[in-house]
Amino acid sequence: MRRVAVTGAGVLTPVGNSVPELLQALREGKCGIAPITRFDTTGFGVSLAGELKDFRPEERISRQELRKMDLFTVYALAAAGEAMERSGLRMEEEDRSRVGVIVSSGIGGIGSIQSACARGTERGWSRISPYFIPMTITNMAAGQIAIRYGIHGLCSSVVTACAGGTSAVGEAFRQIRDGYHDVMVCGGTEAAVTELGIGGFAAMKALSPATDPDRASIPFDRERSGFVMGEGAGILVLEEYERAKSRGAEILCEVTGYGVSCDAYHITAPCPDGSAAAACMKQAMADAGVTPSEVDYINAHGTSTALNDRCETLAVKQAFGDAASGLMVSSTKSMTGHLLGAAGAVEAVISALSLKHGLVPATINYRVPDPDCDLDVVPNTPREQEIQVAMSPSLGFGGHNAALVFRKA
Repeated sequence: MRRVAVTGAGVLTPVGNSVPELLQALREGKCGIAPITRFDTTGFGVSLAGELKDFRPEERISRQELRKMDLFTVYALAAAGEAMERSGLRMEEEDRSRVGVIVSSGIGGIGSIQSACARGTERGWSRISPYFIPMTITNMAAGQIAIRYGIHGLCSSVVTACAGGTSAVGEAFRQIRDGYHDVMVCGGTEAAVTELGIGGFAAMKALSPATDPDRASIPFDRERSGFVMGEGAGILVLEEYERAKSRGAEILCEVTGYGVSCDAYHITAPCPDGSAAAACMKQAMADAGVTPSEVDYINAHGTSTALNDRCETLAVKQAFGDAASGLMVSSTKSMTGHLLGAAGAVEAVISALSLKHGLVPATINYRVPDPDCDLDVVPNTPREQEIQVAMSPSLGFGGHNAALVFRKA
């Protein structure tokens, strides 16, 4: 089994459109939740989201190409551009058959689906865009990245709802560790802040009805009332460790373990006892060869829903036993909102930054402790603290669970 390094990262998030901007936001405990600007929210019962700010796609992608892409693909390409640049890879020098791509999206081109349905209803179904299908299919983010960089190895998309970004990074990790590829571009992307996306989740009563941005996405807080939709992308470049070291690449951290499980319980609700999520965390630690007491920090899934945060707390206690009381367990969704299929990928980048810079992000806007969520949630203030091992778990609709373990380089 080969070691796997993270040598590149790129992001678009509600608190920053690059890795340096994200790092600064983590240090400041910045909140990216604000009133929705894309459409009139009257009648939705939901008015807040984590939208991108000041993102100008035409600065990164030609206008001609933008016409052929849904925003979720645009976001993925933009984040991949930063990740590839930071990795220092020169594709003309690579064996492109040994480079692969795995990028997740929970929903894919929902904005394009909504627009095409409106256009077809109003003007006739023969008048929808000829690019409609390639704009909406979920694999296209990975496909467009492969096309842009001439990547000829595995090109795939993991679709496991809110666990998708984590699963994409985990599956890419295995491709390198087990010798199938030398480099993988991986992560997740989502652009679901649309009338259809917000309306669908609002109808499920999954979204917070709060109107105060500071009291909307409040993981582990007793007054939490649902998650806040976010958007963006997180892309990582993984590389066989010795290869990265020999070419002088900057190594952000190592990926050392990956675990997966399924609740097999309910289409949306997590298993109440947290057992399958705990099994996933245990599997990731066993894969990484670490004990519970060696893990310093968990970047929790922490969605700010009543069920998730309680069940995730139970899962951590089961997986870590007595060591759970000494863990730092924060949710950066308090800053970004929930990026669905991109969440785990952005949180993987955050975990890498935490290890690289000795920074444990806070769970911001935390006010009212919940006895059912009685872990050290790093309330309100980030900690400048050296850590050696971090975990990032994600839990998705359908009972999908995934967890990654990272080690300081």
